[in-house]
Amino acid sequence: MTEAAEFIRRAMGGAWGADPVAVVLGSGLGALAEEVEGARRFPFKDLPGFPRSGVSSHKGELILGRLSGRDVALLAGRAHYYEHGDPKIMRVPLETFKALGVSRLLLTNAAGSLREDAPPGSLMVLNDHISWSGLNPLIGVQGDSRFVNMVDAYDPELRAALLAALKAEGQPQLQGVYMWFSGPSFETPAEIRMARLLGADAVGMSTVPEAILARHIGLRVGAVSAISNFGAGMTGLPLSHEETKEEGAKLAGRFIAVVKRFLQDLA
Repeated sequence: MTEAAEFIRRAMGGAWGADPVAVVLGSGLGALAEEVEGARRFPFKDLPGFPRSGVSSHKGELILGRLSGRDVALLAGRAHYYEHGDPKIMRVPLETFKALGVSRLLLTNAAGSLREDAPPGSLMVLNDHISWSGLNPLIGVQGDSRFVNMVDAYDPELRAALLAALKAEGQPQLQGVYMWFSGPSFETPAEIRMARLLGADAVGMSTVPEAILARHIGLRVGAVSAISNFGAGMTGLPLSHEETKEEGAKLAGRFIAVVKRFLQDLA
């Protein structure tokens, strides 16, 4: 058990949660944290081993409570490779989830779309990824456990549940492949053309190292991208983090409805 999990259990007065689901909230998607009932908030700075996030739209809290009638553990913000130069920077938070009894993890992010039929404001369920950065959070791990099977890295049952939630909320049932670039600079138009040729549907600066780490420690992973913009060069307009945050805020209501439906209908 991580020191952070022990700290949380003491603060909660012992064991917490019945089959809790964990959610990592991406850029502009933090409004979901305000929906949690009976919330107990733990700033990252108070949790041993938790990384700090310096991204303006990431609050940096672990929140425990109930959402859609289910126990949940939410990360309002995450640390990124581009902040620390360490692809395994999210290992302690994920191991803390595991120690708290989590078996299912929902990763969310803001992403750039490479598809005309997935415009800004869309939600896209991830069915695979491409780790273009060449980095891997398991480099240096000893033993055979590091050779993680990444077929169905994004759990088929969780994918199906996310698509069903989109349908139930009247949203297009989009799914696709996410390509991870290390950031923090946005991709170039040439890189976006390459990504499209290689079969990517969305691009972003997170999620992939977390998915690999989560699979390594035995968590089932689902993921959804909130599309905040088209990829560089697709519209002729410049990209900015302000646009990412603004578009995330615009679709917050639909994002919250889909995630709540997903949690409500999980078996």
